[in-house]
Amino acid sequence: MLVELAVGDAYGAGFEYAPAGFVAEHNTLRDYVRHPRHDLRPGAYTDDTQMTLALAELLADGEEWTPETIAERFVAAFHRDPRPGYARGFQAFLGEVRTGADFLARIRPHSDKSGAAMRAAPAGLLSTVDEVLARTAVQARVTHDTPDGVASASAAALAVHYCRHGLGPVAEVGEWIADRLGSPVWARPWRGEVGEKGVMSVRAALTALAAHDTQSGVLRACVAFTGDVDTVATVALAAASHTHRADLPATLLDGLENGAYGRDHLAGLDARLTAQSDARLTAAPDARRA
Repeated sequence: MLVELAVGDAYGAGFEYAPAGFVAEHNTLRDYVRHPRHDLRPGAYTDDTQMTLALAELLADGEEWTPETIAERFVAAFHRDPRPGYARGFQAFLGEVRTGADFLARIRPHSDKSGAAMRAAPAGLLSTVDEVLARTAVQARVTHDTPDGVASASAAALAVHYCRHGLGPVAEVGEWIADRLGSPVWARPWRGEVGEKGVMSVRAALTALAAHDTQSGVLRACVAFTGDVDTVATVALAAASHTHRADLPATLLDGLENGAYGRDHLAGLDARLTAQSDARLTAAPDARRA
C-alpha cells in the first residue's frame, strides 16, 4: 500500500495544478514528469507520503495514538528528511517547531483542505469501522478540526478498509462510505478539476477507484481530473493497492525515490503493517468490519 500510494503521490506531483493541455499530453504513465513550474525532482514523493509515513510508523510501533504522539511523529518525519511539497505556510511552520507539544501549542487546526485525508490510509488497516473512524478523527483534528476535514479523512480511511477487507464490489465503495458516514456526497461521482478541499480530493479518488479495475487505470484517471491530483492519486492508490490489478509500470516503481525513507523503507513498513493487520483478524475472526 505505502509504495503504491507513494507512486501515486510522486507521479501526481508532476501534474499538480498544471495546465490541462500539459496533463493531456504527458499523462501516459511512461515515466515521472517534471512539473512545468515547480522545482520537484521527478520520482520524489511529497508531504502526502511523508505525513502518511509518520502515521504508519506510529501504528506499526504500537505506541499510543494521541494528538501528542501524532504531532511528535509529524515533526520528526519532517526534520529527519526535509523536502518540498508542503503548503508554503505549513512548511515554514514545521521548520520552526521542534516538538509535538510545540506543534500542538502553535497550530491553528481550522482547515477543511485535504491534508488530513491524504495521510489517512494507515488507519484503514484496522479491524473494525469503529476503530478506523476513531483513530482517523484523532489524527485529523490535530490539523483539520472541521466537519469536512474529519469527514474527508474518514472517507479516505474507509476506502482502504473496504478494499483491504473485501467488503463488497469496488464499484460500490462510494455508496458504502456514504452509508457509514451518513452523507450521500460520497456516492456522487466527481467531475472536473479538483480544488484544495478535502471533500473534493476524496470524491475524485473514489470516482477513479470505482471506475477502473487496474492500478494504472486508477492512476491515469486521478491525474486526468487536473488540479490537486497528487492527493487524489495518493488516496486512490492506497485503496486500489488492495483490490486492483497490480500493473503499475516498472519505470514508476523503480523510479520512485529510494533513499533512507524511500521505496525500500516503505515496502518494509508495509510488510509490518500487513502482518499486524492479519494477526488482529486471526485473533478476532468475528470482528465486525462492516
